[in-house]
Amino acid sequence: MNNCSYVYLLSRGGINMSIDNKKKQAVTCKQVIIHDEIVKRVHDNMPEEDNLYDLAELFKVFGDSTRIKIIWALFESEMCVCDIAYLLNMTQSAISHQLRVLKSSRLVRYRKSGKSVYYSLDDSHIKHIFEIGMKHIMEG
Repeated sequence: MNNCSYVYLLSRGGINMSIDNKKKQAVTCKQVIIHDEIVKRVHDNMPEEDNLYDLAELFKVFGDSTRIKIIWALFESEMCVCDIAYLLNMTQSAISHQLRVLKSSRLVRYRKSGKSVYYSLDDSHIKHIFEIGMKHIMEG
């Protein structure tokens, strides 16, 4: 919708906002009409509350740039804590903390080899989520 459309709708009383505030406020209906069939269909297709909660928790894990960097590094290669810390110019303790968060969310796994611990992505779904996210932000 362009500015001309907003002017037309405003002149007709069709939206509840001014042009100056269009980026600050959500456009809302002037009257309440419940579309029962749509609401029922959407309700019937909604995942269980527990699943939605778990999904929200997963996305919270992605809300930290250090964890994003770690995951991105693990796209390229399995890495030990020392290498990740060096790559990101952080302490091993800080990296270990973030890796614990990622492991508890089942995003990474580890294996021990002698005195070293190597981390990798838990499965290919994670890379797919990131690819979709990058595509979304690159589209603008």
